[in-house]
Amino acid sequence: MNTVKNRTTRMVLTAVFAAIIIVMASIPQLGYINLGIISATTLHIPVVVGSILLGPQTGALLGAFFGLTSCIKATFAPNLTSFCFSPFIANGNLASLLVCFVPRILIGIVSPLVYRGMHFLLGKLVKKKEVTTLASLAVAGLAGSMTNTLLVMNLIYVFFIDLYAAATGYEAVYSAILVIIVSAGVPEAIVCAILTTAICRVMLPLVRQMR
Repeated sequence: MNTVKNRTTRMVLTAVFAAIIIVMASIPQLGYINLGIISATTLHIPVVVGSILLGPQTGALLGAFFGLTSCIKATFAPNLTSFCFSPFIANGNLASLLVCFVPRILIGIVSPLVYRGMHFLLGKLVKKKEVTTLASLAVAGLAGSMTNTLLVMNLIYVFFIDLYAAATGYEAVYSAILVIIVSAGVPEAIVCAILTTAICRVMLPLVRQMR
């Protein structure tokens, strides 16, 4: 009976987080924030939160949903570098799918593993359980967000360096990528850490009770 209840709870919560991702992606300047050359995103946040609450397998699925919305947006509402995320527009190819999906899937795997690892390590060092949980959530949020940013930007460099340079006009491509990582990726990670901590602090006990 408990197994059936757990499975049903997981399916319902997975559907809820998938719906959140789709809704956020559909609202202009919410899920994707157009910066001209590339879009900043907030869609990694429900992936991080969902993966911590439901585990890496569900997290990988939510990450795939994120990747799918990214591919759809790049195809139907492209910016200068959308070919990096969609094989269905000019200059896009199969590597676009790697850039689009692999980092996002890994968000959902890295975040819960970092949370569990930090919780285990800090649990041996810090007596207050609340402090351990909050610190672990914050680090997991940072790790999940930076997994996305670092992998996306470095895969773009590996697979699309010449096309990226031509599209943006930058000669020093990796310097431009570092600027994007610092100016967009770091704020994304900080926001993700704060929201992950706040949301999961409330949701973790509720999810445990529902199982």
